[in-house]
Amino acid sequence: MGVTNFNKELSATQISCEESFNVRLSLTAEPDITANPVDIVLILDRSGSMSGSAIANLKNGAKAFVDIIYNATGGTNGQIAGGTHIGIVSFADIATQNQPLITDINDLKTSIDGLSAGGSTNHADAFTKATELLQNSTANQQFMIMFTDGFTTAGGNPNPIATTAKAQGIIIYSIGLSGNGGIDEQALEDWASDPSSSYVVITPDDTELEEIFEEIAENISKPGATNIVITDKVLPCFAVTALSSPTKGTATMLDSNTVEWKIDELGVNGSEGAVFEFTVRRTGDCDGETEVNESIEYSDTEGNVVNFPSPTLLVVCDVPIVEPCPEPVDYTAIGCLDTIVFDAGNIEMQSIGRIVKVDFTLKSVCPNKRVAVAIILNEVDGEGNEHKRGMKTLTIPAHTQNSCRDILVRCVKFVLPEDLDVFDTTGMCNERNLRVRVLANYIDNNFECCE
Repeated sequence: MGVTNFNKELSATQISCEESFNVRLSLTAEPDITANPVDIVLILDRSGSMSGSAIANLKNGAKAFVDIIYNATGGTNGQIAGGTHIGIVSFADIATQNQPLITDINDLKTSIDGLSAGGSTNHADAFTKATELLQNSTANQQFMIMFTDGFTTAGGNPNPIATTAKAQGIIIYSIGLSGNGGIDEQALEDWASDPSSSYVVITPDDTELEEIFEEIAENISKPGATNIVITDKVLPCFAVTALSSPTKGTATMLDSNTVEWKIDELGVNGSEGAVFEFTVRRTGDCDGETEVNESIEYSDTEGNVVNFPSPTLLVVCDVPIVEPCPEPVDYTAIGCLDTIVFDAGNIEMQSIGRIVKVDFTLKSVCPNKRVAVAIILNEVDGEGNEHKRGMKTLTIPAHTQNSCRDILVRCVKFVLPEDLDVFDTTGMCNERNLRVRVLANYIDNNFECCE
């Protein structure tokens, strides 16, 4: 059956500029159906909107599907071999079990050719009838191939029935024809197995139906996967910083942005999965909602088609708010003078001291709201008493991002004279114990006095 499931996931949906996150690649492959039989139900829409070329092309696609499964199992004398069966359910106002799980391809094709379009669209009854056909299946794996060209217009909600089927281990493919008046793409994704990128196919052109059915039949009938190579490259603003050991195969880092995962064989003798994780860190200029992938390529000897999803995450960078340095006074020295007189203005320098710079981060500041901040600096003596050394007040401008974000405030400066050392007023550069308090509140709010 080849590669039946694959996915790419991120360990976080949001990171700060300096945070790392993990990327998780997963892959599942199934063995050849000649040794591991499957049972398949084709669920075919025959509602009124399918009249004309749509139902003709649907019939061609369904019959091509039957032929591929027949050949893949080594069938002879018109009988599917190896214990694999196919059943047919068609639906309009209600669903009909046109064929139970059988091996006779002539009977299957006769039922397909006998379909005629008319009526509304009852997806719930279609899933119910297909589930009933698979209830007594003893095959290694069960499949439903749901084809439809429209919205649900009759019957109940099909979602719980499809969800129950998947919980029982049934794999569901969703095929949608959108060119006959539109289709509920979200419903197709809800019905199908995960990830939807692997199990949902939508086309506006009914001439493509035969090719779609053939591709799904080939995926189901492929014998596992060998000589797998997955090359994953992240965007230049990210860097790969660490690799974990894959559950199967080996992984190497080709450069700071690219990893390669190789597996000799997967799912050749039985259903088998593999997982690989690596750690990524933001190192460049990307902010906001961004993809992580630049590209991801898959290849194997069997030619399985694997299109990994490209997940996104929100990069929220701190916005540094820096208290400006004092304005300098410019002075020009003219000629070869031994003495230069410089007037720095009215600045009283009472003693030697140090400059204390305070940084802090305001967490989760909402958009379009200014913040008032007070920074209080005290010195603590040997008995725990606090001595005031200064206070600054700042207004932090509002940001305009779509969500709350952290605001980095840097370089708030205090002068700490040496003659105020609470331990020793005669020494220089002694160790001094300081205590900082920061108070913050929004300036902007929607409060209004009652009348």
